[in-house]
Amino acid sequence: MKPKVAFICVHNSCRSQIAEALGKHFAKDVFESYSAGTEVKPNINKDAVRIIKEIYSIDMEKTQYSKLLYDIPDVDIVITMGCNVECPYLPSKYREDWGLEDPTGKSDEEFKLVIAEIEEKIKKLAYEIKNSKILS
Repeated sequence: MKPKVAFICVHNSCRSQIAEALGKHFAKDVFESYSAGTEVKPNINKDAVRIIKEIYSIDMEKTQYSKLLYDIPDVDIVITMGCNVECPYLPSKYREDWGLEDPTGKSDEEFKLVIAEIEEKIKKLAYEIKNSKILS
């Protein structure tokens, strides 16, 4: 059975949503991806939706929505995005903070830098899970 990974931040509208989408895109054979927050926004960040569609042809609006922590199943791994406040707590076997800057309201270039960093971290996480460096 594949481990379940939750990407969490406060609003579940930008970084955690990008991580969920890229987790499903790059690591679906290694882990199940979820995202959630302590608060929700009515919509996923429009710039994130547009840029992810542009780069990866993934339509986050069709497959994802903003969720609260209790809207997702129990998970094995929690990845916090770098909340700059008290990060939400979710029980798990392994926890890591990625310390990512929130690109909301910034340029497309800033978004693309954060997206590239998330992609790199997703691939590294998948590698570490596959090679039993995490959850062994």
